Amino acid sequence: MAHAYTPGLKVTEKAQISKKRILPLKGEVVVNEGDTVEPDTVVARTELPGTVEPMNVANVLGIPPEDVNDCMLKQVGDHVEQGEIIAKSKSFFGLFTSTCKAKIDGKIENVSSVTGQVLLRGAPVPVEVKAYIKGEVFKTIPDEGVEVRTWGAFAQGIFGIGGETHGKLKIVSSDPHAILDEKDITPELKDQIIVGGSLVTASALKKAISEGVRGIVVGGFNDKDLRDFLGYDLGVAITGNEDKGITLVVTEGFGEIAMAEHTYGLLKSKEGQLACNNGATQIRAGVIRPEVVIPYEGDIHAKHEEEEVASQGLEVGSPIRVIRHPYFGKIGKVSDLPSPLQKLESESRARVLEVEFEDEGKVIVPRANVELLED
Repeated sequence: MAHAYTPGLKVTEKAQISKKRILPLKGEVVVNEGDTVEPDTVVARTELPGTVEPMNVANVLGIPPEDVNDCMLKQVGDHVEQGEIIAKSKSFFGLFTSTCKAKIDGKIENVSSVTGQVLLRGAPVPVEVKAYIKGEVFKTIPDEGVEVRTWGAFAQGIFGIGGETHGKLKIVSSDPHAILDEKDITPELKDQIIVGGSLVTASALKKAISEGVRGIVVGGFNDKDLRDFLGYDLGVAITGNEDKGITLVVTEGFGEIAMAEHTYGLLKSKEGQLACNNGATQIRAGVIRPEVVIPYEGDIHAKHEEEEVASQGLEVGSPIRVIRHPYFGKIGKVSDLPSPLQKLESESRARVLEVEFEDEGKVIVPRANVELLED
């Protein structure tokens, strides 16, 4: 099977994480700056307009469109219930009566004397935006939403499905090379975010859903299993809205690929803590990557207000992972960064770096073939 990879994934033990929580339409912000929030805390709410139900009242009553207004028992803005009579006409000296009943609960939005149509607007749909992560409301945006900040560990994945969820982190696979199988999924894992190794099987994924597992973080996933699980081919679609009862974050790629030691070690060190993860992925413009956020416990603001965590580029000593053959998946440290372009085996010229592996010593690798592991 061909494997797919994305370089530049961020994996760090400590970072300041900021999330904007914005309503789809203007509404009400229900928290204040400085408030401490949990993942399930509602920070803003609004109402989406209900669906529109057109009714051809002129046809139902058998009258010309211009007579519809005279037959209406309800006017624009009036609330109606499903089955309630909204228009009535009489014919043949009032001996015969025709009525038109509302198809849905809602209100009259428009009456047209040109088409004879009446538009009913359904009840508004309430929408609540939650904090998603545990942290502090850093900023409020009037009528729109908030920005929540926290300090914590952070790991990005290459691909995911499912939306925002949270639970206690549980390491299930004994090492990053292990396959997460059906036998590893037990009832005790209900409501937890579980961490596997190199692959999660389709049967394990299905059992995890039935056992109430909230999320899975794993190195790889079979693309055929993904297609069978979703029931369609994703292509370049945006993920995150799948309603499958679980969120999956794949850290390495498609196929059986051991989770990077750095990532696995970070997650293992946080076992038992609250983890917030999101499978939303977009690989086109405006890249969105699936993620796992593990907020620090205790007084986050007081503990870290004087600390600075900056993202740095490649430098001597930087930990990296090779993402191309022949050293794919190996973790090492940059030992030299030569400036001049160097000729590769393909006869092309590119910038390279010297990387030192524990088991193979120093080798030369194109810089485009590595990703930085942020500490």
